[in-house]
Amino acid sequence: MNIAFIGLGNMGSPMASNLVKAGHNVTVFDLVESAMQALESEGAKRAESAEAAAKGAEVIISMLPAGVHVKSLYLGRDGGPGLLESLESKPLIIDASTISPEDAREVAAAARERGVTWLDAPVSGGVGGAKAGALTFIVGGSAEGFEQARPVLEAMGKNIFHAGESGSGQVAKICNNMLLGILMSGTAEALALGVKNGMDPAVLSEIMKQSSGGNWALNVYNPWPGVMEESAASRDYQGGFLTDLMAKDLGLAWELALGSKSTVPMGSQARNLFALHSAQGSGSLDFSSIQKLYREGE
Repeated sequence: MNIAFIGLGNMGSPMASNLVKAGHNVTVFDLVESAMQALESEGAKRAESAEAAAKGAEVIISMLPAGVHVKSLYLGRDGGPGLLESLESKPLIIDASTISPEDAREVAAAARERGVTWLDAPVSGGVGGAKAGALTFIVGGSAEGFEQARPVLEAMGKNIFHAGESGSGQVAKICNNMLLGILMSGTAEALALGVKNGMDPAVLSEIMKQSSGGNWALNVYNPWPGVMEESAASRDYQGGFLTDLMAKDLGLAWELALGSKSTVPMGSQARNLFALHSAQGSGSLDFSSIQKLYREGE
């Protein structure tokens, strides 16, 4: 298929790469020239703008940092036209960004007015999952659009869920990331407590993995440096899912809770912890660097 991919960050680049490997004709666009060059070297085509990338595409996929970027891309900004207005055909649009459900529904409604199917399809699985083509896609939108998107999503992920109508993908992703933030901050806290009382972090991690405290952070993404060779913690917390992005997602969870009058005391605490961690200069580090908050004074 002819696919346009817009947004080549830590997640978008390996996702686009897997589409190329699957045999699709992929045209990419990003504001970072080196990101496009890297994909070009793998067989993708480079475009000079999002509009140019979308020309002739059967599917458009976007992976952007926040709702403001998604709305600017599709709806335009400062009075200028968005991508929806410039489309010459009616491609399937899949937005894999994590944004608010309200923003997703607004863009989906604008797309429907033009006869275009727009899906919100945020992902879970991190950079490792993106590179391995093992992401989980959580899709909001029509059942027909979901089935149309499935073959494309299967080139980038192994778990493909239809969460419900437009915005549902975002609700599910926000709930998942709120829990992830709680688990990561709690895991870091427990590891720091053990180490400060004489435990080897690797030994303690293995004990907790096989006990009732086991969770994804311990099993896949240990936040203590040196415990898990492939984790971001062992790369000085470089790359991966940034602290600023986790703080953003926890903020989305807080907004969702306010709108529905839900009680999220642990989610609120996690939001405060990651906001503090970001304010202390760690916003561009992987979110597992929350471990640093508990290691001060060693």
